[in-house]
Amino acid sequence: KRSKAEREGVYADAYADAVKELLPVLDNLERATQYTAPDKVAEGVELILKGLPDVFAKMKITVFGKAGEQFDPNIHNAVMHIEDASYGENEIVDVFQQGYMLGDKVIRYAMVRVAN
Repeated sequence: KRSKAEREGVYADAYADAVKELLPVLDNLERATQYTAPDKVAEGVELILKGLPDVFAKMKITVFGKAGEQFDPNIHNAVMHIEDASYGENEIVDVFQQGYMLGDKVIRYAMVRVAN
């Protein structure tokens, strides 16, 4: 029972730490909603997007799935396929959603279009 309680406590602490890292992003989104001028809202969202990689780095989350990479079925989900001689074999042409990993664990597979 003690071992189970310790595991649950460690999980809860890790979960709380992850949420704590995301709270500044939420705060910035809430601030962005206070603006009515479209250019200010766009500027705010752009700043938030620039800050997210730092949050992910603190959480040891890596982003993957870029055009030009080789398709890997272990981390990519090919939702479309094209035949085009200007691309290499199993080359990623478009990325519809980037993928995210925590260490070796895939959090979300990258959704991609693959050539040839």
